[in-house]
Amino acid sequence: MVGPSRPQIVLFGSSIVQMSFGHGGWGAILSEVYARKADIILRGYYGWNSSRALEVVEKVFPKDAAVQPSLVVVYFGGNDSMAPHSSALGPHVPLTEYVENMKKIARHLQSLSESTRIIFLSCPPVDEAKVRQNQSPYLSEVIRTNELCKSYSDACVELCQELGLQVVDLFSALQKADDWETVCFTDGIHLSAQGSKLVAAEILRVVKEAEWKPSLHWKSMPTEFAEDSPFDLVSADGKTTVNSAEWTYFWEEQWE
Repeated sequence: MVGPSRPQIVLFGSSIVQMSFGHGGWGAILSEVYARKADIILRGYYGWNSSRALEVVEKVFPKDAAVQPSLVVVYFGGNDSMAPHSSALGPHVPLTEYVENMKKIARHLQSLSESTRIIFLSCPPVDEAKVRQNQSPYLSEVIRTNELCKSYSDACVELCQELGLQVVDLFSALQKADDWETVCFTDGIHLSAQGSKLVAAEILRVVKEAEWKPSLHWKSMPTEFAEDSPFDLVSADGKTTVNSAEWTYFWEEQWE
């Protein structure tokens, strides 16, 4: 563990989380916005569903850890919502079981500390035509429909309302973009850079609007080693220095 200790923001989920640091991903955006303020920690697992996550949630988030996360962003549901396979194998999880799994995950995270905050991301839509077009010859048919995605998204949002958790309704948020099917996804399922920007914006909006104390909005958090120094850049007058610790103009407007 390197120091000084910073607040931890953990991203826990399936492939949309695992891939969130690549190609302008939303995890990378959060890491940039929270630079010198919080550590963004990735715990993403390609192909996982809520049942698989529930098996390991206590290992990923042990109750006896010396430091507990300040915020956990959780995403499971896309793989759960796939149509069931005739063999009963595969990632599909029945809707009622999915809700129960997510409730158990939430309860565990709530038990970590009184100051650990939680945001759930609901199941996003898919580009059904592209999903069918990209079928792999090495896999059984993958059936993903927006009817199924919506039912799992709605269930996640309803659960969060029941538990008093913050939630980003990705199913609705991504469809607000013009031509969302082609703009938001690379393969009909996984996020493009533009799709990731929308996800990051929604997460930052929720964090800003949440009545958490202390606030976890990036503007409200202290910047590490922000004191003035004679080693700062020299100002135009040639006599003083300019502290660049709070220079955020390059993302100020976009990530307000």
